[in-house]
Amino acid sequence: MLCKVLEEFPWVHMPFEWLVQLTPPLKKRAFSISSSPLAHPNQIHLTVSVVSWLATPFRRKHGLCSTWLAGLDPNEETLVPCWIHQGSLPPPDPSTPLVLIGPGTGCAPFRAFVEERAAQRAREPTAPILFFFGCRNKDDDFLYRDFWPHHAQNNGVLSPEEGGGFFAAFSRDQPEKVYVQHKIREQSARVLNMLCSGAAVYVAGSSTKMPADVRAAMEEVVREKGVDAGWLRKLERAGKYNIETWS
Repeated sequence: MLCKVLEEFPWVHMPFEWLVQLTPPLKKRAFSISSSPLAHPNQIHLTVSVVSWLATPFRRKHGLCSTWLAGLDPNEETLVPCWIHQGSLPPPDPSTPLVLIGPGTGCAPFRAFVEERAAQRAREPTAPILFFFGCRNKDDDFLYRDFWPHHAQNNGVLSPEEGGGFFAAFSRDQPEKVYVQHKIREQSARVLNMLCSGAAVYVAGSSTKMPADVRAAMEEVVREKGVDAGWLRKLERAGKYNIETWS
């Protein structure tokens, strides 16, 4: 911000030592790991949205970290300082069915979940996964568009044959907006069957309206069974309703 001010007022001359004192250290950026260590040993994959916004009618600003990452040359070696710590989504047991809801970059941890479970299936039986993804347009921002269908066919971990499923909501591809909560309601029978089978629910993505809208849809699904929303609170207390959101 200080550099932008100095750009706006080039006649201001500030001693370098003052500039250093006034410039705060960069904040750490936290990202969900979107790869499985079983599928990609010694690698960490990230799913990063490049931040850009119109600050004034004539000036567009860009996120510092995301723009820098997007500008790296994948053919060159670059040292990226990072730290790894436990997130808010506990790794599920392979025998636990999963209901995953991750619109936008909220799909990041669930790409890792699907990869991990697919790798686990090679050595032990695993439970199915239902995944609800959402984005604005299928043609513009459908993240990992080949990955999800690949695991939703040929008896993959997302395939209906194995009790799973992949459902995408493209909110702007039709006159009426469609979000992940609408897909959850459409697939209420599948969701309810998974919950009755002991499924764990994971929600990741924007911290604005999405988590509350998803929760409301899940409560409707539960009420179809004739059970009140307290069932979801029991899932939370049991560590089987987990949320990871960001602004």
